[in-house]
Amino acid sequence: MIPALEVRELQKRYGRVRALAGVSLEVLSGECVALVGESGSGKTTLLRAFNRVVEPDGGVVLVKGRPARDLDPIRLRRETGYVPQEGGLMPHWTVRKNAALVARLLGMADADERADAALELLGLSPNEYASRWPRELSGGQRQRVAIARALATGPEVVLLDEPFGALDAITRAQVRGHFKAIRQELGTTSVLVTHDLHEAIELADRVAVLRDGRIEQAATPGVLLEKPATSYVARLLEQAGLAAAIEGGR
Repeated sequence: MIPALEVRELQKRYGRVRALAGVSLEVLSGECVALVGESGSGKTTLLRAFNRVVEPDGGVVLVKGRPARDLDPIRLRRETGYVPQEGGLMPHWTVRKNAALVARLLGMADADERADAALELLGLSPNEYASRWPRELSGGQRQRVAIARALATGPEVVLLDEPFGALDAITRAQVRGHFKAIRQELGTTSVLVTHDLHEAIELADRVAVLRDGRIEQAATPGVLLEKPATSYVARLLEQAGLAAAIEGGR
């Protein structure tokens, strides 16, 4: 089976700073892979390489087996769902217009209908929310609109960059629950950047731990918890309170 996304020996520098140092990773169709690690580990750079927001200095990015460099970057970005940190909604556009943005850019005649359907999936009734402005929404509602915008076109792939990080604990749990249910229902391939190991364990089929531009371990949550591959992974689990939880359950 050809992976939905793949990187091989990916390298990227920003001046003297090495962001990626030979990263290789596959993301299978319908799979959710979480990228975790400390600030500066290369998570966001790797995520943005998949839709050519970042162009690597070396290595290959493949989208359904095709080199990303051979694809029109504008078309690729529009056809790939993308949720940036804190949503990135247009403040002077209504909720419906925000949610329909990418569908309109792709020339879909039913853009508003698609937006309304995506909002409904995220628990935002179009009758109640479609004509509102982003300033009239809570942080969690704005983030759900951003996810709806990413899903409205029915993309095969969705990239999410710390989509829940700015939310309070209760709202974060609610929005994560919506995302988890929708991803399972639609079978969307997802790559999620997060600094929260608990979030990664809850949402992802596999977790890739990055450190200094390299992948320390990529494994299912169960394998990661039971058999951390390096002392660094074990230390992250311990700091998150996950190693203690595993020990306590034995």
